[in-house]
Order: sequence, then structure tokens, then C-alpha cells
Amino acid sequence: MQEQMTHLARAGFSRESVLALSERLGEPAWMREFRLAAWETFERLPWPAPADPEWRRTDPTMFRLEGIRPFADAPAGALPASLQQVVDAWQAPAGLLLQRNSQGVRSQLDAGAARRGVVFTDLHTALRERGDLIRENFMTTCVRPDETKFRALHAALWSGGALLYVPDGVEITTPLVSLAWIDADGVGIFPHLLVIAGQNSKVTLITCAASPPGDRPGSSIDGGGPGRVEGQAFADPVTELILRDGAQIRLVTLQEWGSNVAEIGIIRSVLARDAELRSLLVGFGGKVVKTNVESILDGPGATSEMLGLVFGDSRQHFDLHTLQEHRAPHTLSDLLYKNAVKDRARSVFSGMIRVLPGAQKTNAFQANRNLILSGGAKADSIPNLEIMANDLRCTHGSATSRINEEHLFYLMSRGLARAQAVRMVVEGFFAELLDRVPLDDLRARLQREIDQKMADDADGNGKGEIPTRRPVRSEERQPAL
Repeated sequence: MQEQMTHLARAGFSRESVLALSERLGEPAWMREFRLAAWETFERLPWPAPADPEWRRTDPTMFRLEGIRPFADAPAGALPASLQQVVDAWQAPAGLLLQRNSQGVRSQLDAGAARRGVVFTDLHTALRERGDLIRENFMTTCVRPDETKFRALHAALWSGGALLYVPDGVEITTPLVSLAWIDADGVGIFPHLLVIAGQNSKVTLITCAASPPGDRPGSSIDGGGPGRVEGQAFADPVTELILRDGAQIRLVTLQEWGSNVAEIGIIRSVLARDAELRSLLVGFGGKVVKTNVESILDGPGATSEMLGLVFGDSRQHFDLHTLQEHRAPHTLSDLLYKNAVKDRARSVFSGMIRVLPGAQKTNAFQANRNLILSGGAKADSIPNLEIMANDLRCTHGSATSRINEEHLFYLMSRGLARAQAVRMVVEGFFAELLDRVPLDDLRARLQREIDQKMADDADGNGKGEIPTRRPVRSEERQPAL
């Protein structure tokens, strides 16, 4: 085992590391061949260029792999106190999975759910016990390795991750929780989440990606406290959601990385007839985060609600690309993303509504709102439509504003300090979105995170003055078609 780990570390990102990883995990031959084919695809595909449409506002060099190793074991022994506190805070009686660095270290599922055929386990265990299910659905019809260089890299070197399988007609009334934690120096993690919801099933899944407290993930050499590390960390996650006829999934993706983590990932769902997905993406951490969130409405009557909340500070960079693709008639998608940035942070939102021929009676809505809290912060918003049907209703809107000094003056004239007034404006900005989150504990947690972002500066202003209100991008709406 130790010899395999040493060979894997020395091999770095190479074909040899792919083989060493597959051998270490004891995988079947078909998965080893899948990994090798993905590696060949990775080597063949070019690195992203700044001129590429998806990369015009995000420097591809921020995702360099120099100094990153593709796998790191979880230290033996008890969990460090910082991680144990995170696990305890979630209180997940229905089921909880924990991945530490590249390995799953804890798996639990309510006995009643297990008796009804629910599977919630790390993906390596699922590969041994439910190999046919994995082979049929793993990066086949939802996300494919040949789409981008980073997805090919993920397919070649995935480790950890989870399978959630809910049989036909089964409902899980309390949320399941999946946690990913990095506390190793210079590691790249490639967690893969595969969710398969059977016909007329119902489930809520919360995923959380985090690092120890402080500016950087801590060293895991002794399995102890947060510590300090010099190297960067890299995350390349893929989430696939497959919703059969009438299935209902609520997915929450909460990202709280340390400030030295670069993440590039995708969350894609495929919805069959009358399926319903309600997703929430939350971004608070990381140095640079580039995420695609995509809903493919493949069956008549499918519905997708897509919510997003991002709050960037310091020099954080968030780049979000969304897709609402309507392939069948009588489908509905509703997107609301709200981003706030302060200090010298930057957010990028690029949303696409695509309606394919034959997808008549489509209803699609897209709204992105951005709030700039400091003079050095920046927010870009690019709404897009591709309409190839003629009996539908699509609207999209985008607005970016700096904080309104008149609003602050009014609040301060009522006795509030400036910092309190700014906090109240920010709370009001996010209230519309938080009101659509039905999970009380989660909503309270998000509010605390927002408050903490605002409390980082004593005067509530970020590192620069809050500029007076001047719209950066005026409201744009596409007339109903």
C-alpha cells in the first residue's frame, strides 16, 4: 500500500498515476480502461485559452497544476477538532458521508432508508457493490469526459465522491449530507457525486466543501489542528443528477473552501417527464472558483428551480456559467442568482436559456442581481437566449449596482451606524433568495455566513470606500415570445 502511494505521488499527473490509482483502489478492468481512455482525452484536448468564450473573464493560469499531487490519504486516527465540529454541526440523522482529502472516512445511513433500498455510500464502495449501476450511469449520458480538458482530468483521476440511489416511489423526508474536507498540503481532489432518483421518488441532499478555519487549509501530517501550509489546493468536482419520471430532488451545494483553493467543477442534471429539481448553489470561499450549473429538461412537464448566492471579499474570483436547456414541451425553468462583492473581489455570471426545436409551451425565467460594496470590486453579468421554438415565454434580466448612498443616509438618519446600515442593505438584497429556501437551519446558517462576511471589516465598508450608486448594467429583458 505504501509503495503504491509513493509511486502515485512521484508520478504526479501522468498515465502512470492513473494506473497506480486504479490499482490501489482495486478497481475492475472496465473502470481502469475508462480512466486510461479519459487520460488520453485529457492529453489530446488543449488547455483553455484566454480568448475562449468561457475564459474571457477568468485567467486559465489560475488553475495550474504545478505542485499539486492527484491523491492524498486521510490521516489515521480521530478526526481533528475543527473537522469534528463541522460534522457535528450538520446533525444529519438521515445519513452522512465524509470525504477527507481523497478518501471517504465516514458513511452512515438511516436503517429505515436502507431497508427501503436507498443507497448512500462512497463511490468506491458503490463500484464494488453496485458495479452495474455505476457502469451504466457514470459519465455516460449526463457529463462526458470529452467535453473539456478538466472533465477529462476528473474522469481519469476521480476519487472519493458518493452515490445516492433512491428507488422508485421512495421518499426521504429529512436531508442527507455529504461533506468534502481538505487539510492536506498541495493536494488535488476529484470527488464525483452521482445521484439517481427513481420514478416518483423524493430526496433532499446537502453537499458541503470546506477547509479548516483560517486563511489556508491545515497540514494533515499529524491529523491535528488547522496549522498552516504553503502550497495551493485544487478541486475538480463533478456532480451528475439523473431524475427519472416524476422524481423530486432538492440539492444544496455549499462551498466554504480556504483562500488557497482553486476549484473548477460542474453540476449537471437531466430531468425526465414531470421531474422536479430545486437547486441552490452557495459560494463563500476559495481563491478562484469556476462552476457550471446546468439543467437539461429532457421530458415533458419537467421543472427546474435554480438559485445561487455568492459573496466574495478580499481578492476572491467567482465565475458562474448556467444553462437552462429545454428539450421537451411544457417545461419550466426559473433561475435567480444574487452576487455581492467587496474589497477587490470579482464575480462573473453568464447564463444561457436554450430552447430546442419542438420544446413548445416552454416557460423560462432568468434573473441575475449583483451588488458592489467596494470601489475595487467588480461584477460582470451576461444573460443569453437561444430560441429555436415559437410558442413559449422566456424572460431574462440582469442588473448590477453599487450601494445606494440615499438608502444608507435614510437608515443612518434613523439612528443606525453606517456599518449597521450597510449590513441591513445587504440582508435586504439577499432576503428575496433566502426566503425561497425552506430549510430553516440552512437558511439561518447562510445568514450567519453573510453576517460574518460583513463583520470582517470594522466599518462594514470593505477595504475601500463604498461607492455611491451608479448602475453598471441596466435592466435588460427579452420580450415574451
